[in-house]
Amino acid sequence: MLPTERRMRMLLAIDIGNTNIEVGVFRDRELFKHWKIRSERGKTCDEYKITLLNLFSLSELEISEIESIIIASVVPPLTPVFKELSRALFNVKARVVGPGLKTGMPILYESPQEVGADRIVASVAAYEKYGGPTIVVDFGTATTFDAVSAKGEYLGGAIAPGIQIAAEALYLKTAKLPRIEIAKSKKAIGRTTVASMQSGLYFGTIGLVANIIKTIKEELGGDATVVATGGLSPLLCGEIDVIAHQAPFLVLEGLRIIHERNVN
Repeated sequence: MLPTERRMRMLLAIDIGNTNIEVGVFRDRELFKHWKIRSERGKTCDEYKITLLNLFSLSELEISEIESIIIASVVPPLTPVFKELSRALFNVKARVVGPGLKTGMPILYESPQEVGADRIVASVAAYEKYGGPTIVVDFGTATTFDAVSAKGEYLGGAIAPGIQIAAEALYLKTAKLPRIEIAKSKKAIGRTTVASMQSGLYFGTIGLVANIIKTIKEELGGDATVVATGGLSPLLCGEIDVIAHQAPFLVLEGLRIIHERNVN
């Protein structure tokens, strides 16, 4: 390496969700590789180790290049699994978002430990990128709403069933309604049972999201930048005019930001 060259730092960011686990590799501040794998509570460290080894190999990445790891988890049984994996596979002690880790964002929740790590991380990234006040809408297993003040304080938010949870509930709690694929509806009036269910789920979610955003904006006392993230955001964002930005990797970016704040 030439004297003027600077060695690029490699960070592995892991967002453990209820449905999927998002994994991102950063070179300094650039997210240049990312993958999504199934979140399975029964999987062992060795099983996830094989998955990551294969992903790294297919991407022509070296395990030894990873210098730091940071984890956000809303699935408690998987947190120790990935902490163990960090040591066993990368020989790195992972940072885990939670008490004792500096986020740079005051949390004004009555019980801060109750807030999902992913919600805090996404809020940190949204405020860093777009300023405040900000509302983050995450279209995941649950649809969550998080409000950040103009001063960068986490104020709280709302949690609603995600569109997939709602679809599954219709299938499980009724005798004749089928399990359906989530899809964008062109018309509100469905001409079949499947089309009617898709319409209710699609337009119902849009109405729910738009109304909650409107109410949160009123409580914030003015306008706020609305940022959407989560796997289903591309399906729904186009119908909700108040959403200003779609940021699919918001949690991974937030993990990088929090990692930097704790290193520096």
